[in-house]
Amino acid sequence: MSPTLPADCLPPAPVEELDVRSTDGIRLHVEIHGQPAAPTVVLAHGWTCSTAFWAPVIHQLADRYRVVAYDQRGHGRSEIPPSRVRYSTRALAEDLSAVLTRTVPAGERALLVGHSMGGMTIMAAAGRPEVAERTAAALLVSTGPADLIAELTILPGAVRSPGLRRFLHHRLLGSRLPLGPVGPASRAGLKYVTMGAASPTDRVQAAARIVHACPTAVRANWAGVLERLDVRAGLARLTVPTAVMVGTEDRMTPPVHAHRMVAALADPQGLLLLPGIGHMLPVERPAEVVAEIHRLAGAHLAVAHPPGVQPSAASLERTADA
Repeated sequence: MSPTLPADCLPPAPVEELDVRSTDGIRLHVEIHGQPAAPTVVLAHGWTCSTAFWAPVIHQLADRYRVVAYDQRGHGRSEIPPSRVRYSTRALAEDLSAVLTRTVPAGERALLVGHSMGGMTIMAAAGRPEVAERTAAALLVSTGPADLIAELTILPGAVRSPGLRRFLHHRLLGSRLPLGPVGPASRAGLKYVTMGAASPTDRVQAAARIVHACPTAVRANWAGVLERLDVRAGLARLTVPTAVMVGTEDRMTPPVHAHRMVAALADPQGLLLLPGIGHMLPVERPAEVVAEIHRLAGAHLAVAHPPGVQPSAASLERTADA
């Protein structure tokens, strides 16, 4: 029998749903949660995920913010691109631009939060005027700007050849084999690849249900984009205050990426390392993600700090309590 999902992993009902058309006509599913007149937080999810991935975070934000979450193209309830050429970092940037233009009125600014491919989306879109003028600050979660295949740590250290590691990682992530139903074996595999060893079974189940729902062709086509990804030029154009967080056991985007991003940012607002945590931070440790959102919003969206949450020094590397 499948584990019961944690209550906070059940997606909340949005107060509004929108269809937004990107530049090339692809329809994007957008949800708005929380308080209509409150400061806006925009959430961009990662590869093989959907708005449901943000449920634990949305539950904690909805009483204080207007929360915008959208399905990346091909994911969730957004339209599946009809050809491989519609999968690119340019498309990711254009999709974010379209969502921001529709949901953040001119003259207002939002806090952008991106997990994994969502963080790459923020970097890819950073140089666009319509994005920059609507962005107050950013939070990059479990992500990286380039060299993703080279830095993966899924394979054990015994596989030493860089060429062999790259080839095997390419074959693993780019596989077009269906994932099939979620079961004990698939949960164990997903936990090893994407989550920390101490992650509870019910949270692994929540993440697995989301990942397994991603269409096989969509998963494989985006894997090809991620293998070639290089958004370092966009990272250099990300001039708003930006914080970074990552789990120390993240096999998909290891901490080496976080250190590189902080070193390249124009206005770094800290690096938070979470010991023993894997790639799926918003599901594994949503409280810490929410605390970073509160910290950045309190400093850059002119909202009151929640009790016990105060801004910390910029560029400070911190390690969360295990």
